[in-house]
Amino acid sequence: METFLKKAKDASSICATLDSGVKNSILIQMADAIRENSAKIQEQNQKDMIYAKENNLSDALQDRLLLDEKRVDAMANSIVQIASLKEPVNRVLEGWRVESGLNIQKVTVPIGVIGIIYESRPNVTSDTAALCFKSSNVCVLKGGKEAQNSNEAIAKILQDVLEKNSLPKEMISLLPDSSREGVKNLIKQDKYVDLIIPRGGEGLIKFVSENATVSVVKHDKGLCHTYLDEDADFEKALKVTINAKCRRVGICGALETLLVHENIAKEILPILKVEFDKHYTELKGCEKTVEIIETFLANEKDFETEYLANVLSVKVVKDVDEAIEHIKKYGSSHSDAIITENYTVAEKFLNSVDSACVYLNASTQFTDGGEFGFGAEVGISTNKLHSRGPMGINDLTTYKYKIYGNGEIRA
Repeated sequence: METFLKKAKDASSICATLDSGVKNSILIQMADAIRENSAKIQEQNQKDMIYAKENNLSDALQDRLLLDEKRVDAMANSIVQIASLKEPVNRVLEGWRVESGLNIQKVTVPIGVIGIIYESRPNVTSDTAALCFKSSNVCVLKGGKEAQNSNEAIAKILQDVLEKNSLPKEMISLLPDSSREGVKNLIKQDKYVDLIIPRGGEGLIKFVSENATVSVVKHDKGLCHTYLDEDADFEKALKVTINAKCRRVGICGALETLLVHENIAKEILPILKVEFDKHYTELKGCEKTVEIIETFLANEKDFETEYLANVLSVKVVKDVDEAIEHIKKYGSSHSDAIITENYTVAEKFLNSVDSACVYLNASTQFTDGGEFGFGAEVGISTNKLHSRGPMGINDLTTYKYKIYGNGEIRA
């Protein structure tokens, strides 16, 4: 492990000095290589899909794991978009001259070696590798065993492009020891690794947070809420709520709990029930909900659960204040939304809900680096420091001060 990480650390010194044009050219080559090797990637992905079926992984996880021609092409397009983004390194954030005559500049620099631990989605391999390379960072990737064949194929394709450009393949690499002990070892290597980004289930996040000596930016679960206010436009409410839950149920921005103002519950819940039935969504409602529509009775645990499945908790609340309190108690600081035409209520919700992304009259499934214009994201950070929400290339930089003098000494 130490020998492997030393090579990654040495590679970071080279990566930090790469010219923007060189990086962009290599990224375009990577995108082309992904497209050219689409059949090979899909072939390896099929091995992972067989493993997933044999081990009874959920439909949502299998959906996240699957790579077809369209998704492989989307991976390549994401890399192209990342290449087109503004250069994140060596930007002068601030500059000033002080009384002593020194000229001080605050300048963005890469973080260094970034370890990224993730599950299921093999497209994360290409997305995070491209984001790290664009921001002049070296990445050490640890995907889930369910996607091992896909991840190895993608990483090898990207490494081949690096080597064709006379760059060390260690700029993008998979963790050689993918066992739990291997991960535990990685997250303690603060001599070589500058940042750990875990994205996945609650167990993974807890394990990394409790054992790491390297700095961690958590990408925790997405227990997302949508609150339908009494002044909601029903057409918007219906369209947004169905999309937030049903578009893709297995992503972290999917709706898990629907909150409904008591003054509209009797009118809107039956309409929603008809639409959710069309999508075969299983509803679990509070006592008031059960009185209005036929559904399962929810318990305390349901409101604490990130289903990542076609299941939705529903609760009738007195007003926006109760909705905010419910989110405060059960939410995961990921993404929460309000549907209303009342500006005052909307601002109260947006200002009071302490989540990375808060929405007015829009689906929580927009919480995504691509949708935010970042090209892609390393993940959705639920931290408050150093990054929050979709974590793009600018969040993969830190800064240093460059001080220009002319023989000044301190009195």
